[in-house]
Amino acid sequence: MAVIAWIVEGAWPAVVDATLTHASEDAEIVLLHVTGHEVPGIAHGAFAGLLGRGHPERDPGTRLEHLAATAANELLQAAADRLGRPCTRIERTGRVEQEVVVAAQGAELLIVARDGDRSRLGPRSLGPAGRFVVDHAPCPVLLVWPEPAPGLGGIPMRPPPPPPPPSEAGGDGRENGRRPGIDPRQSGG
Repeated sequence: MAVIAWIVEGAWPAVVDATLTHASEDAEIVLLHVTGHEVPGIAHGAFAGLLGRGHPERDPGTRLEHLAATAANELLQAAADRLGRPCTRIERTGRVEQEVVVAAQGAELLIVARDGDRSRLGPRSLGPAGRFVVDHAPCPVLLVWPEPAPGLGGIPMRPPPPPPPPSEAGGDGRENGRRPGIDPRQSGG
């Protein structure tokens, strides 16, 4: 079974380092990068809508796809160099979070870096793609910080417990406002 390291811009060194730490010597390592299809798709649509479909060689979406593929290959190469051991490099294109979940099918472990607000601890340290992957991964997930984790000062502290409810007995030993040991039916007043 494979250990899959999800390689993303800005966080990949921590993922590779975690892979080195947590993958066994005989584990198959897969470096996975997913390029979203949104930006080239928008460029394709804008070109077709504004300039027509007559000159596909001028379509900026195609250029963006080539640039994204080149950047992905360079990123995967840098990750493989840092890993320093045999690995498989996979580049996928599509909806990022779904492609990662599909690629993780049958994996021994998926290593993911936090992709949200990394300035504080808590659920917001995961962005939408990371949250989807953590929630839907079909294998164990190791979630790593791309840099040292922030301090505990970012954790909302529990409010102090509420005061205890007033008891039936007052602080002076009276029950329901009566003095102890005196039955009002027997007293003269």
